[in-house]
Amino acid sequence: MDEFEEGKQKLLELIGTLDAEVEVVIPTTPSQSLFKISLSKEGNRKFMTVHEDDVLDLPEETSVQDKTKTLLQEAIDAL
Repeated sequence: MDEFEEGKQKLLELIGTLDAEVEVVIPTTPSQSLFKISLSKEGNRKFMTVHEDDVLDLPEETSVQDKTKTLLQEAIDAL
């Protein structure tokens, strides 16, 4: 599994722990080093951007995991 796939898997795990009902779409390639991730639940949709480096560092870096988890929780709460 390459670094991106590991980061993507960790991101999906984080979302699943916060709210298993949220549907996620993660693009296969970044745009200007950013991933525009779609979160949806019960007909509502929210987009969030995550820097490419954060996705790559997500499996290893606790600080990146904490920051990303906070951003995800805010986006999920807004749904």
